[in-house]
Order: sequence, then C-alpha cells, then structure tokens
Amino acid sequence: MQVPSNVEYERATSVEHALSLLSRPETRVLAGGHSLIPMMKLRLAQPEVLVDINGLAELAFIVLDGGRLRIGALARHADLLDSAVAGECFPIFPDAERVVADPIVRLWGTVGGSLCQADPSEDLSAAFAAARATAVIKTPDGERTVPVREFHLGPYETVVGRGELLAEIRVPVRPGTGSAYEKVSRRVGDWSIAAAGAVLSARDGVIQEAGIGLTAVGAEHFVAAEAEDFLRGRAADAESFKTAGAIAAEHCHPAADQRGPEDFKRHLVAELTTRALRRAAARANSDVKQ
Repeated sequence: MQVPSNVEYERATSVEHALSLLSRPETRVLAGGHSLIPMMKLRLAQPEVLVDINGLAELAFIVLDGGRLRIGALARHADLLDSAVAGECFPIFPDAERVVADPIVRLWGTVGGSLCQADPSEDLSAAFAAARATAVIKTPDGERTVPVREFHLGPYETVVGRGELLAEIRVPVRPGTGSAYEKVSRRVGDWSIAAAGAVLSARDGVIQEAGIGLTAVGAEHFVAAEAEDFLRGRAADAESFKTAGAIAAEHCHPAADQRGPEDFKRHLVAELTTRALRRAAARANSDVKQ
C-alpha cells in the first residue's frame, strides 16, 4: 500500500496568511496536488505541513494589463486553455495546454503548481521560457520578480524560498509576434519524449527576437539559447528555421531512457523546433491566430 507519512493540514485564507504558514519548516503548498500527492504516497516528498491555497481567489486570474499578459498562479490549466485573451496574444499557451495530461488534470491542476513542481518534462516551463515570462513571488516584505529563465535551479527545485509564494506570471506582449508549441509523447496526455516551443518577432522578413523553449531533453533552464542567438537578424525562412533546429538539437542534453535513445530525442528536438518556428512565423504574419 502506498500511503503518505503523517502531515498537518492548514487552509490559507489570504496570501498573507499563506506566507505566515509557509514560514514554518518543511511546508509545501497544495494547489492542484496532481504531482505532490503521488510523490507523498511514494514518500518521495514528506512535508510536515500542507498549506492549501485553493481558497485564494485573488490568485486565479488571466488578464491583459497594458503591455503584458498576467496569469495568476492559481489559474487552472483549463482556464489558460480556454482564455481568449491568452490565446490571442500567445497561441503557444493553448497549444501547450492541449497536450498537458488529460481533462481531469487540466480542470484542477494549476499554472503556478506546474512551474513550482519543476519537473524536467513539464510543458508550461518550456512555453513560459520561450515567451520570456517573469515570475512574481510574494514575500513577507512585499514581492520580488524573477525571470522564468532563472526560476528553476534544477529538477524539482526553484528559487521560491521558505515563507514565499509564487503569485503570478507576467508575459510581455509585443506586436507582430507569433508563437507555437510542438510535442511528441508515447500516449495522449503522457509526459513528453521531447517538446519545443517558439516565440518569434520579425519585421520585413527579418527576425528581431526569438525565444525557444525545450522540455524533457536536458536543456538548461528549458532554453535553446544558442539557437536563439543564431536566429536574431536572420531571414525568417525555412533554411534559418532548419539550421536553428539543428543547433538546438546539438546543444541539449537528452538522456536515454524508456522513452527512447539519445539520438532519437535529438532528432525530435531538431524537427519539433523547426516546426514550432515555422508555425510561429506564420502566425506572426497572420491577422488570424491559429
């Protein structure tokens, strides 16, 4: 039988209350719980206190605020998938959300919970990294902001410290930007074998800025930085995208496992990166988001 160890349960009534509870040793936040609870059953995680934040409606929002898209940490996957404003600004998010687990998980799992779980195969981490999002972390002294590209310290580890809480994610919105997400998995809803997200800005056929996020293939901070550097100032064409895909494949570090050998995963990175860039470019040049 798989059962968790003894744990105290506290239900937060406000962000301030949650922060005070999280200042205690060995606490974990309970949001969706789809990753944490199974880990507790296997005793891979043994918190002494669970702080349930599901009642904090002030953290469940998706809004366009000036030049940025703001997503509350307690927004559910289904909320982001169905959000018209998020899909209009960044099609990469509904692309990614459609392949996150299954409808039951998407209805209860949260955006902030996915980022804080820091699973190396997590989809939204790559999507937010590609979009150069910023994490807003509430602290006892106010708040601090951290680029999502610096948010993850390693597998299952983030910069969120004791007594702190991820509150929202902010994504800068720029005109003329397209985005897309591509994933290959063994079964529908499964973890990625490999996945790639792209956010592309171009003017007069020349790439001004490119963001490429990779997941499940050992990319540092979920980013294909060398491929991004290559694309800046290049023509937004098939040749540039194919070369960028090859560069992304060369610089990631996939591990051979039950999902496939290393060379297979590198092949997927090259192909998925190329596809994501191609779709992102098409969307950047279209009045209708795909």
